[in-house]
Amino acid sequence: MTNRMTSIPGPESIIRQKFPNGMTVLVYEDFSSPSVSIFGQLRVGAIGNPSDKAGLASFTAGCLMRGTSRRTFQQIYEELESIGASVKVGSGRNTTGFGAKFLTEDLLCVLDIMADVLQTPTFPVNEVEKERGEILTDLQERSHDTERMAALTFHELLYGLDHPYGRSVIGYPEAVKDINRDELESFYRTRFGPQGMIVAIVGALKAEDALKAWEDAFGGWTGAKEDRAPLALSPRLTEISEARVNIPDKTQADLILGFVGPSRQEPEYLDAVLCNTILGVFGMMGRLGEVVRDKHGLAYYCYSHIEGGLGPGPWAVSAGVDPANVEKAVKSIIGEIACICNKTVPPRELNDSKAFIIGLLPLQLETNSGIARTIVSMELYDLGLDYLQQYADLINDITSKRIQAVAQKYLDPSTYALAVAGPATG
Repeated sequence: MTNRMTSIPGPESIIRQKFPNGMTVLVYEDFSSPSVSIFGQLRVGAIGNPSDKAGLASFTAGCLMRGTSRRTFQQIYEELESIGASVKVGSGRNTTGFGAKFLTEDLLCVLDIMADVLQTPTFPVNEVEKERGEILTDLQERSHDTERMAALTFHELLYGLDHPYGRSVIGYPEAVKDINRDELESFYRTRFGPQGMIVAIVGALKAEDALKAWEDAFGGWTGAKEDRAPLALSPRLTEISEARVNIPDKTQADLILGFVGPSRQEPEYLDAVLCNTILGVFGMMGRLGEVVRDKHGLAYYCYSHIEGGLGPGPWAVSAGVDPANVEKAVKSIIGEIACICNKTVPPRELNDSKAFIIGLLPLQLETNSGIARTIVSMELYDLGLDYLQQYADLINDITSKRIQAVAQKYLDPSTYALAVAGPATG
């Protein structure tokens, strides 16, 4: 390939080291400011929840900062506040993410806190109940939020409640109320550990110093030994699956219409990203924004999004509409999906969308945090350390025929999931 991008992170500037306990650490030096960002992922998430314990992984991750063998909840935050640093932990569908931002001089202090939080949480009873209360409050708020209820219902329709992608990451009120402290601790002991951990350290640090400090803090961690079960298959829909959630006293309905898309590791994933950009991202929300919103006036917003990860995430369209216009908006959306499946994209539209995607890359790398997250993704999905330097060529190689092929593979206008949340009409 030609036209390699050499001013962005690559194999000559990213230092990678794998440790005996299974963790992989990547360091990128940047001395433009005296700060450091850390981002990492553990291979534990909602996919590890028992079917009747939706929210367990998220609840567990939320408790890690609430007390350790050496620090109380208050002490953790007082120490961080005293140096102007931040540390966060949160669980998703496939992984649990953690991160930190701080001045270079505070590296050892921050790593000591992070090691304490990730390796020796104690799940104090009073703090567990506070965390439970916050989750239940959030779930109550979700029940009145049209966007969030549409998203929740869409996942349930698309994957089914028997699949971990079909269940809520943060759970349901009944399940969260039922989870006890011992279950949280047990989940932590059997699932959390350094095996498969990926960490990126970016900022004003010599790579050798960063690796040594990380090894001192985490090299002795053994953690969970339990094998992780493979992700269940995601069956494709064979018919239209639709559900409406009545949320009274709202002036807007939110809808999500979509399909099971590719995982991040599928060879046609970037083809799907470019197809999605044309459909509902480029400019003012792509073709969907131009037709559904601007031309026909059927939506306040309308865009498409693709969520490829370790498993096949959804490829979907989201829209906010007048409740009276739901059916018309759905018909218009399906029309645009059919169009991108049946007709090749004109050269000018294809090239403009390619330029847009390539132009976004430098924006993703403007901050230490952005670089750290990108490097972790490269490692998680085995993209190679030269991925960013090859990125423009990978995008430019995509043809109109490849766009049509990936659309036809994943977007079937006659078979989709549709969730609508808002006030009842008629």
